[in-house]
Amino acid sequence: MTGIRSTQQLGQALRTARKQLGLTQSQLALAAGCGLRFIVDLEAGKPTLRLETVLRVIETLGGELSLSGLPTAASRSEDGGDGP
Repeated sequence: MTGIRSTQQLGQALRTARKQLGLTQSQLALAAGCGLRFIVDLEAGKPTLRLETVLRVIETLGGELSLSGLPTAASRSEDGGDGP
């Protein structure tokens, strides 16, 4: 698993995955149902992209988003619920 802490790191990781799969940016855009400009911006680390589309690109590349270091649903239920 790759630790991602910035939009630039996410873009680089997705660019690497795309290239390892032998896809061009245009091919990935077509497969993910988004525009070429979106892929270019994503790989450049643009911080204001639509999360739904980012997740679709990740899925298209065969990946999934995982979060680590956060409390789990089980630990929330132990402390009494969803509050802060």
